[in-house]
Amino acid sequence: MTLKFVSTPHAPAAIGPYAQAVRSGNLLFTSGQIPLTADGQLIAGGIQEQTRQVLDNLKAVLQAENATLRDVVKTTVFLKDMNDFAEFNSVYRSYFGEHTPARSTVEVSRLPRDVFVEIELIAAINVETVRN
Repeated sequence: MTLKFVSTPHAPAAIGPYAQAVRSGNLLFTSGQIPLTADGQLIAGGIQEQTRQVLDNLKAVLQAENATLRDVVKTTVFLKDMNDFAEFNSVYRSYFGEHTPARSTVEVSRLPRDVFVEIELIAAINVETVRN
């Protein structure tokens, strides 16, 4: 199987020895995204603004592989403060709608640049979705 290292100028560039995402077959694994703009600037605001930026970054990485949030099968969410969960969840729901991928959410003691949220995801591209 071939690994494809994915990069797009529409999301922040990796700031270390890692890729924005790696594709293996139909699976796309993203690195964690934090609320930086594509040019690397930290956005102002609280958990809702930061969550929107993170999800917009992830959408841009998905688009680089002709995928959307509807292709996401799993997300991992890192929150600086679990007290932000309800506000985070309202923004998250607005992006995913009825599509509900598996998800883990954990509180962590610190995130890069002292942001409030980081999200990574796994997407299955060009596969059929079946609901029970």
